[in-house]
Amino acid sequence: LLARLHGRPVGCGAVRRGDDDSAELKRMYVDPSARGHGLGRRLLAVLEEQARALGAARLLLETGDRQHEAVGLYLAAGYVVIDRFGAYVDSPLSLCMGKTL
Repeated sequence: LLARLHGRPVGCGAVRRGDDDSAELKRMYVDPSARGHGLGRRLLAVLEEQARALGAARLLLETGDRQHEAVGLYLAAGYVVIDRFGAYVDSPLSLCMGKTL
């Protein structure tokens, strides 16, 4: 998914189907120059719809424990902190979150 502001690409994100009934949010990003316009919330909402369309009942994500703005966005959208999963199990700087769709 690509987000544009005034025709310029300023954000992106993707979802990847998991092995069970989950999907993983991958590479969500909004350029700092475009923040404050609600693009992150809109990207997240569309990515959640894409995960549902893939048949996922739950959306998981990994972010850095120092990514305070991202964590705030996810918490506001209903995500909760979960145990680290997959490739992030042994990553002490990873913060994993999930949401039932």
